[in-house]
Formats: sequence, C-alpha cells, structure tokens
Amino acid sequence: MDETKIKFKRGLVSLVLAFALAVSCFGFSNETAVAANEQVVSSKTLTYESIPSFAGKASTPINGNVPFFTTKEKKNTKSFESYSRLDNLKRCGVAYANLSKELMPTEKRGAIGKVKPTGWHTYKFADIIQDRYLYNRCHLIAFCLAGENANKKNLITGTRYMNVDGMLPYEEKVAQYIDKTDNHVLYRCTPIFVDDELVCRGVMMEAYSVEDHGRGISFNVFCHNVQPNIDIDYQTGVAKVAETPAPQPEVTEETPVQATADYVLNTNTKKIHLPGCRSVSTIKPENRQDVNCSISDLEAQGYTRCGNCHP
Repeated sequence: MDETKIKFKRGLVSLVLAFALAVSCFGFSNETAVAANEQVVSSKTLTYESIPSFAGKASTPINGNVPFFTTKEKKNTKSFESYSRLDNLKRCGVAYANLSKELMPTEKRGAIGKVKPTGWHTYKFADIIQDRYLYNRCHLIAFCLAGENANKKNLITGTRYMNVDGMLPYEEKVAQYIDKTDNHVLYRCTPIFVDDELVCRGVMMEAYSVEDHGRGISFNVFCHNVQPNIDIDYQTGVAKVAETPAPQPEVTEETPVQATADYVLNTNTKKIHLPGCRSVSTIKPENRQDVNCSISDLEAQGYTRCGNCHP
C-alpha cells in the first residue's frame, strides 16, 4: 500500500475520534450529545478499505447506504441545525441538522465570495470543466435546506464535480421531499480530511426522513472531492491538468441531469420545473429563470408545478 493510501486510511479511521470531538463543539443538548456518542460506536467500522477509490462515480454508498443515526435521533421531530467550530487549521467539521420547512430560506441567497475556505484557489480549466472553474465554495448543508449563506463553518473547498455531480442530486432529493411532505429529515454532512491536509478528500452525507421512518429519504454516501482529468494536491489545494487521464464519470439512463439550481422557472407559463425536466429545453431564454429556494415560496408567488416532472 503506497504512502498516500496509508495516510488516507489513518485519516478515515481518525474520523471517529474527530466526530467525537466535534460533538463537544456543536452546542447540543445533553440528550443530543449522548445520541451522537452512541453514533460514534456504530461507525467504528469505517475504514479506507470500506470506501472504494474513485472509479467514475461521483458518490459511493457507505454502510450499505444506511445512515449511522441512532434510534433516539430518528425519533426527534424538533428542527435544529448545528455546525462544528473550525479546527486549529481553520477547517470545517461535521454539520448536523434536523431539516424542515421551518429552516428553509425565505430570501434569495446572497454573495459568498468573501469566504475563503481552507485550500482555496481560483483555477480555470475552460477546456476541461463545463463552467471553467475547478473549485466551488461547497455548502455542507445546502442553502436551499437551511438558509445558511456565508457561514464559514458550513463552506468547504470542493470541486465542481463533487458539488454538482456528487452532492446536488441528494440535496435536491431532500429539498423536494420536505416541500412535498412537510416532514423532518435528519441530515449530517462530514468532510473527511487526511492528517493536516487543507482540502478534504470528500464528504460523507447521511439523511433519514423522521415521520415516515426513512421510507421517503434514507441514504449514506461518500461524495469524492475529485475532478476528472485534474490532479489535486490535497495538502495545499494546488491543482494541474492530469498527465494520465482519469476514469470518466459513468453516464447511464438512471444518471440524473445535473444543474446548479434547485428549480427552473418559466416566467411566461408560471411553471416550476426540476432542472432535469424535458420541458426545460423548450423554454425561451428570456422566459427562463434558475432559482435556489423553496417550492412553497414559488407557489406563493403564483407559480405552479410542471405536470411532467412533478407527477
């Protein structure tokens, strides 16, 4: 096993200890802290070998796709959100919430450009990346889910590929579920750093819908912080075009169409579309508006759901 893999294994194993330390930083109630400590016991089997290397898929199931939440946590119907204090290297830790419409934003997202997460660099690879920029300021808990904007405890340096192809489909799924049901969703996003590296190797995303006991939402995935055909030095965030082409992302009939918006509006017909809806391609440019907000807010403005993508 090469030195990088050994270091990565050690970093993932130490995640359990890091999580335990992060609990003390959350400001949880005693009851929640006890539940979080119980969760640590259940996740001790998380090792480097349990997370396959990136091989063309933006996300990989963890623990059989079953989240590590405890029985006590799964019974909680009170909304909350909590973010770890930055560590001594100014890196983000675990972000944890019980999401609901109560936490969703009621205003448009503001600028976050002044936040410089650890390992941040501005790189453009116009011939390789669709929107040119390698790094995004990735929310651990998406703005559309909790309304957190320029929160330094909630923003990490992540590739466009991880942000859009890895995290976004799960964030959209949770947002749409809450909009439809008004239920709570336990949600935890854990950035996984190796040793003192400034850029995380990826994030573990867990979610569980409370009122229906996980029937609507239940997943546990690792989203790889990679960008095909780009080499990243995770110690510093420095990046360059790869000398050896990386495995290409898999595209199947089940692969969702990715976008950077929660919904696409047709301002002429007043319809709300999901980004992957086939009707989006027929919207005239002057009538199209990409938005990041709650669907209930859009309905309050007189918009209605498209019948094709909102059966």
